[in-house]
Amino acid sequence: MQTIELAVLNFPEKYQFRLKQSEDVVYIFCQIRKKWLQLTPEEWVRQHVVEFLIRHKSYSKSAINSEVIVEINGMKKRADLIVFQKDKPFLIVECKAPGVEIDEQTFDQIARYNMQLNADYLMVTNGLKHYYCQMDFVNERYNFMKELPAFEIKT
Repeated sequence: MQTIELAVLNFPEKYQFRLKQSEDVVYIFCQIRKKWLQLTPEEWVRQHVVEFLIRHKSYSKSAINSEVIVEINGMKKRADLIVFQKDKPFLIVECKAPGVEIDEQTFDQIARYNMQLNADYLMVTNGLKHYYCQMDFVNERYNFMKELPAFEIKT
């Protein structure tokens, strides 16, 4: 039987998730994709971010997409989470496992995704440390922020 150590993450509350075990594998239910996914440390972080965005930032569940394919230089990559606002990427989230340090390579990865997507905001997290950025397209840089903005429906 598999035992999995679930890290306590740095979010405003302890979220409740649907977990199940089949044979020796533990699964977590993804409310975005509406299916059971193998519970890995990175998936644990991703599901916490989904809860955080919905519960604490008022992001619409229907605006959040998970594991979105982004084509970069002919190669297919996957963005962990993309939040859309009026069919335009609003936020890209890159999730790492809690044991993974967030470094320049992590920011380079999300910046490459954003060269294709042009989202206004970026979030990089390992569940313990969270970094939020707002894009400055004029100066081709991102500016760090203390927190993400709440989601507003723009008409």
